[in-house]
Amino acid sequence: MTTLPERPVAPVRRSRSVRHRLEYLAVLGLRLAARLMPRRWLVSTGAWLGVLFYRLDPRRRGTAVANVRAAFPVRTDDECRAIVRGAFANLGRHVFELLRFDTMSAEQMLDLVEFEGLERVEHALALGRGVMFYTGHFGFWELQIMVHAVRFEPILMVARTLNNPLLDAMIERVRTRVGTRIIPRQGAVRGLLRELLEHRSVGMMIDQHMQDRSAVTVEFFNRPAATTSSIAALALRAGVPVIPVFALPLAGGRYRMIYETPVDAPDPESPDAVQTLTQRCTDVLEMYVRRYPELWLWMHRRWRVAETAPAPGESPDQSSNKRLGGRLTLPAATFWSATMRNAATC
Repeated sequence: MTTLPERPVAPVRRSRSVRHRLEYLAVLGLRLAARLMPRRWLVSTGAWLGVLFYRLDPRRRGTAVANVRAAFPVRTDDECRAIVRGAFANLGRHVFELLRFDTMSAEQMLDLVEFEGLERVEHALALGRGVMFYTGHFGFWELQIMVHAVRFEPILMVARTLNNPLLDAMIERVRTRVGTRIIPRQGAVRGLLRELLEHRSVGMMIDQHMQDRSAVTVEFFNRPAATTSSIAALALRAGVPVIPVFALPLAGGRYRMIYETPVDAPDPESPDAVQTLTQRCTDVLEMYVRRYPELWLWMHRRWRVAETAPAPGESPDQSSNKRLGGRLTLPAATFWSATMRNAATC
């Protein structure tokens, strides 16, 4: 009888497992540091870490600079690079603040936040229907999810599963600690609609490139961008208000959380209703990014529709090979890079 040789463990899988453990240990170290250091150090350390990765990550830096140049063509190269440097610094601070907020009580969180537009949420909730909240990868989007839950009520949100299962479990614990419920992107529409029809609130992101059949193309900074249609489609189907929400940094390590005026909904019977409402929602985000460009995640390849469009005299095959930067990958053992790749709740 012939004995089959044992199949060796795939080296790629083994190296990935080791990398995931190293990343997880690095995050545990960062979380411990975030808990122990004074708050003023926390803010500056996070920003410093972001600037460090601005210098060490040429691919993402290049993608971000190209995006800013296209969005603000009249700005000088130095101004564009300053915006990108600020965006990296903001993301670094965001990472550290998220780790710190994980240790705070509800009262401690609320003490750090000023609110604007609370009456808009209260009015929407008083209607007795669900509410669709949305935002982008702007400002301190993870913190606003937690603060909203303790100020009003937890929501159901869509989140991308992280490639690192250890970090994914950690992030889910942080988000759900205040009662927020998470569903994965795949198959999320049915759960979100059920939640809205049962008069509860949901939350989504609007600023990621979408490749599935539900995507619609809207103008974002005067360039075509493939965008989720789920926010508009669900809101129109359930007849609920759509409220943009943003969290901005203030001096002294505080924040202002802004609930904007609900977005005007078109006639749901209109054949272009979903497209129109998606464009209106995107316009609100663009307004905030134009005001505070250093608070948006420029490292994401948001305009892949524009990137792959053939230039004059260029064949579609040539166009499809153009890239501003590769897909976000996980460099060694940092929560920073995990956030860069998977900060994505959509």
